Amino acid sequence: MRRRSGLDWFELIVGILLVIFGLYTFIHPGTTLLWIVILYGLIAVITGISDIVFFAKTERYTGFGPTISLISGIFSIMAGIMLLAYPNAGKWIMVLLIPIWFIAHCVSRLSHLHITRFMLGNSYYYFTLIINIMGIVLGCMMIIWPSISLFSAGFLIGGYLILMGIDNIVMAVSGPSF
Repeated sequence: MRRRSGLDWFELIVGILLVIFGLYTFIHPGTTLLWIVILYGLIAVITGISDIVFFAKTERYTGFGPTISLISGIFSIMAGIMLLAYPNAGKWIMVLLIPIWFIAHCVSRLSHLHITRFMLGNSYYYFTLIINIMGIVLGCMMIIWPSISLFSAGFLIGGYLILMGIDNIVMAVSGPSF
């Protein structure tokens, strides 16, 4: 077991950025979801173009290209254009994907909670346990009532990002990096 002194700078920076983004999201809940949809649309288009270029380069050098890369690229571009052209449809999609992300992140944090207790003690253990259980409950609630979560998603996401940021900051200043 390696002990360290000082701060985990990466964890601290991520925590501060999460708190800042969470505060912004909490203050401007409607526009944040729209910008997330637009960002995902742009990323999907860029990824699709990259996949098609990869297919073309591979085919040029080897004589055959990975067809799955071409198909994936076409679907990515189509999805990206759909998100950019119809951002309100993208909001509904994001309202379903964000809770899945909340649940996956919380389950991941809970899976190594016993190590956290051993390394950092009971107070951080209970803090992380409570935040991650709240995240799972919040994610399940957003899946069960998507229409309600569409209107409150900005507030829910902002609040949860602030809690995740605080969690990262506490982790950065209180113990070893994993």
